[in-house]
Amino acid sequence: MTQNFDVVIVGGGMVGAALACSLGDSPLQVAVIENSPPQAFSPDQPHDLRVSALSMASKAILETVGAWQGIEQRRLCPFRRMRVWETAGDTEFRSDDINFPQLGYIVENRVIQLALLERLAAFDNISLISPASIQKIEYSPDRFSHITLGDQSVLTAKLLVAADGGNSRVRQTVNLGVTSWDYQQHALVLYVETEYGQQDITWQRFLPSGPQAFLPLPGHYGSLVWYNSPDEVKRLQALSLAALQDELMAAFPPELGQVKVLATASFPLKRQHAQAYVKPGVALVGDAAHMINPLAGQGVNIGFLDAAALGEVLVEAARNGLDPDDLKVLRRYETMRRTENLKMMTVMDAFYHVFSNEILPVKILRNLSLGLAERLSPAKHKVMRMAMGIDGDLPKLARGQPIV
Repeated sequence: MTQNFDVVIVGGGMVGAALACSLGDSPLQVAVIENSPPQAFSPDQPHDLRVSALSMASKAILETVGAWQGIEQRRLCPFRRMRVWETAGDTEFRSDDINFPQLGYIVENRVIQLALLERLAAFDNISLISPASIQKIEYSPDRFSHITLGDQSVLTAKLLVAADGGNSRVRQTVNLGVTSWDYQQHALVLYVETEYGQQDITWQRFLPSGPQAFLPLPGHYGSLVWYNSPDEVKRLQALSLAALQDELMAAFPPELGQVKVLATASFPLKRQHAQAYVKPGVALVGDAAHMINPLAGQGVNIGFLDAAALGEVLVEAARNGLDPDDLKVLRRYETMRRTENLKMMTVMDAFYHVFSNEILPVKILRNLSLGLAERLSPAKHKVMRMAMGIDGDLPKLARGQPIV
């Protein structure tokens, strides 16, 4: 059996599902292929290990496509303060300073994905095919793509969208190359129960071995990220939870308070950027296009901006009678997002290298910079607005403007 679509999105994770929602009720016929649908949510379940710090721009996108309510009905944790410090430098960003109720939200990735997939069901022009494995992808720049699924059914697509992660099969199949390198650090993620009640602050402390970060979760819970060398993260993860808890309490600052370690996971830090985001009949979004240092939690946020921009471009093209595989249409999306993403990646790289550098003049300069940031309100407010995604030339959805 063969089904024909204007757009086939490979990957129904957070970014792929957000893109599909942005195309809901448009003239385009859209399919989303997702191999592993998320487990159903129950409020008495423990929090997941993988969480995201959503910016206000991401909230606007999710709200405008109709998925934010599904997140609120499950669970989230707003944060209103963000503290960054090192040996002597220290600065705290507060949403009250720029007249916002919060800086952002910590939300479990699964909760975001569930809310988006739930929203997809409201659109007659969107087909969610899940669970589904892909047996073969056939691509040629001068004809529609063919995707053969594990059950031997075939989908044709005018536009094939890669939303299938950093190791994107779609990107590799269509020969869109990447530039990448490893940071020689891993991140150990710890789900903890805290002695403190609900917190409204996320913080990051910088050490020679790597940053330590705290992200609040609803109630007496939090997510910790402990950056370190691959060997040290491997050693820590091999410990019992009780022994790991002892090491954690000895290494983390007193601001953490007493915690109980409930679960752990780890992942390597990698920087990767596609050399092009588009070619005839193909577009990359999210991690398939870029992987960024997670220091400031911007990875999923720039992915949502990709989804908003590509959705806007495709809907406008459809209104003007243009096909979604038109390279001129797709290059407009690439122009909107590739340079912006590269800027963010470059800033995060500079941030990483400066704060991992123990050369004395650099160390003195960064401590002075943090101290000055606390005193220079205009610069500090500008940094906050950039991190929240409320400055710059944003896609319509990120400004709360519907595109359909």
